Parts: sequence; structure tokens; C-alpha cells
Amino acid sequence: MKVFSNLIASIRNNKGQSIVEMTLIAPLLLVALYVPADFGVAFFVMNIAGTAARDGARIGSEMGKSGGNEDNRNFTSADAGAVKDRVLPMLPAYLASRSIRVRFYEDSVANCLETVEVTVSGDYNFFFYQILRLFGATVTNPRTFSRTSQMPYRYQPYGNQVRCTGASVDQLYQNL
Repeated sequence: MKVFSNLIASIRNNKGQSIVEMTLIAPLLLVALYVPADFGVAFFVMNIAGTAARDGARIGSEMGKSGGNEDNRNFTSADAGAVKDRVLPMLPAYLASRSIRVRFYEDSVANCLETVEVTVSGDYNFFFYQILRLFGATVTNPRTFSRTSQMPYRYQPYGNQVRCTGASVDQLYQNL
């Protein structure tokens, strides 16, 4: 019986110690859980931006032909604007200072590989860095990420017929 009463007395004396230990450990535990979550969100946002760039390149490569003639498929800045308008709603709201660059260009005169290239970039603000600033740390924020995707929209055909147009369009849309 005396052992039981000593155990109860020691439990009563340790209540304050447990609260202090939990108070000291809780911030470290929260930081240890939040850092991977913050970097996971950044990775997810960049994955979405890469998907938007890939979809924009696919949309650009499937766009209608000018005049309905495959031999005269010249893209204009209006076509680049149409690709931008389709890509912009796909971008996540977590990206600040978003920009989209749409390029229709010919790879080289030798092979006439005409390509559409869509580049999506933006700034991501890590929330953990903002917390570190509260404690006086100097960290660089935001981080700029960029994703690029290319797709061909016309190949040089076999034979002696050359259909190189040499035309190119390069449009940059910033702060969207």
C-alpha cells in the first residue's frame, strides 16, 4: 500500500514538469512538421506550372492552320495570345509575378522542324522563410521557378519538297 501511495505522490509532483516539457517541445515539433509540408506545397505548385506549360505547348501545336493550308502555317502574336489565354487559368494562385512566354519558331533551316515553346515562370513565397524573418534571420524570398515545354507542330516531309517558312513569333506576357 505504501508503494501505491508513493506512486500517486510522484505523479502529482510531475504534472508541472510535463506541461513545461510539452511547451518546450511543441514549437520544434511544429517546425519539423511544417517544413516538409511547405516544400511539398512548393513542389506541387511547380508541378502544376509544368503541366500548364506542357498543355500550352500541346494547345499551340494543335492550333488551326492559317488559311487552312498546311503549306502556309504561319502563326501570329494573336495565336500566341490565344495560347496564353488558355494557359493562364491553369496556373496556381500561389505563384506571384507570373509570366508566360509563347514562342513559335523554326528549329533550323536544314530540317524545318517547327516548334512551339511555352515557358511558365513565377515567384513562390515560402511561408517558413517569413517565420524565420520574425526571429531576425535574413533569407532570400521569393524563389523564382520556371518550367518550359516544347512540341513540334510540323515536320519536314520526305522528298525534295521544302516547306520552310522561317517565320517566328516570340511573345512574353508578364505580371499576370
